[in-house]
Amino acid sequence: MTTRAKPSQERRPAAKASTAKITAGVPGSGQARTVRVPWAFSAVPAIRRTIVADLVVRGVSAEVIDEAEIVVSELVANALRHAHALPDGTVRVHWKEKNGAVEVEVSDGGGPTEPRPAPRSTWAAAGRGLRIVRSLAHEWGVQEDRGGRTVWVALGGPSRRRST
Repeated sequence: MTTRAKPSQERRPAAKASTAKITAGVPGSGQARTVRVPWAFSAVPAIRRTIVADLVVRGVSAEVIDEAEIVVSELVANALRHAHALPDGTVRVHWKEKNGAVEVEVSDGGGPTEPRPAPRSTWAAAGRGLRIVRSLAHEWGVQEDRGGRTVWVALGGPSRRRST
């Protein structure tokens, strides 16, 4: 894990570690689930636990659950590092499962750069997150939204949409 300079307070809404508790929906209910996580790095382990618990209840394969756990960690951490919060000071995480395939979406307020895998580098201290995501994904893409951006990933099978 690398150490980064502290982000400016202008860009990042204040969030206390204690607000990282995620309470949205019942695990395994419905076809899809959406949660909003606080704009804080302490939210990353909480969303990992949430998505894993939900996918276990749904009976998703252990391999796809492991991939979803890694992907959601990378995408939320990237949003926190490289983008802005949504207007309510959160990151939106949405996932759905169908026939064992899982699609994960992470939406933020957008940022100055477009999400794309960094070039391969042996000695780089950071920059491997989207390369990891790309290696696990069946498909993935970036969608510019009104007031933000969504990075989506299909795991365990194809998505109903195509990357652009």
